[in-house]
Amino acid sequence: MSNVKKLLYCWLSQSVSSKALTWLEQKQTDIANGAPERVFFTAFSAVPRYLGKDKLKLTSPDLTTAQDLVPGWFPGDWTVDQAGRTFLVLALPKDRPEDYLRSLDKVFSSADMRELVALYQSLPLLPHPELHSQRAAEGIRSNMVNVFNAIALRNPYPADYLDNIAWNQMVLKALFVGSPLHLIYGLDRRANPELARMLVNYAHERWAAKRQVSPELWRPVGKFADSEIIADLAKVLANGNMIEQQAAALACSESSLPEAQRLLSLYPQLHSAIQRGELTWSNFNRDRLPICK
Repeated sequence: MSNVKKLLYCWLSQSVSSKALTWLEQKQTDIANGAPERVFFTAFSAVPRYLGKDKLKLTSPDLTTAQDLVPGWFPGDWTVDQAGRTFLVLALPKDRPEDYLRSLDKVFSSADMRELVALYQSLPLLPHPELHSQRAAEGIRSNMVNVFNAIALRNPYPADYLDNIAWNQMVLKALFVGSPLHLIYGLDRRANPELARMLVNYAHERWAAKRQVSPELWRPVGKFADSEIIADLAKVLANGNMIEQQAAALACSESSLPEAQRLLSLYPQLHSAIQRGELTWSNFNRDRLPICK
């Protein structure tokens, strides 16, 4: 077994009955040994019937092990059927990438919503990761928020393999559907000027419609702020609530433009909190963020 499969097996052994585990182990062995494709599809569909749908029983050390094995992997919200399905997908013979991808495409095309969530969550764990970027982009276009969140949130695959066009669309859609940006892995690393402009345009549309703008919108913007964006940040600092002001101040602090630093100096308490490390994007008060749809 691969290290990921071993880890999943260990977690499942602590979360499901020995009878269920024996069934799963036999199916993965059959699949790995080249059983007919229908064996995989039947087993993949039947996983909840044998394993159930309870949450995996994971500890903090378990999550640390996952992160060490695959940076950005966070299975803290996974259920046993999601882990079991991933375990079976990882059993598919992978020596011939074309055949592997064809089998994966078949299961994606026939999957229900719960199965799609498991499949998209598993993308960073699958072999031949470079072959799955179009599949990930398709998940981003899904109208099912649960499916979108499975690829967009707590999932390292998009940051590692999506191009800027798909990445930017994902971040913008996360705002549109009310998903929290701070759960997007690699958000700061993948920030780019085009994304900043898209987000600011979106903010203008929201303001014009007299609707709220999520304070998290400014997180990928500050590094690429120009004079027009700084004017927007000045508006937020002057008229926003405390959380909005904190976000705008953090965005200003990341800009190298003198006018951004001059603007920030007008708010000495915020400026001082940032300088002391008391206010960062990591400890930003997300519990009070409004859901803006």
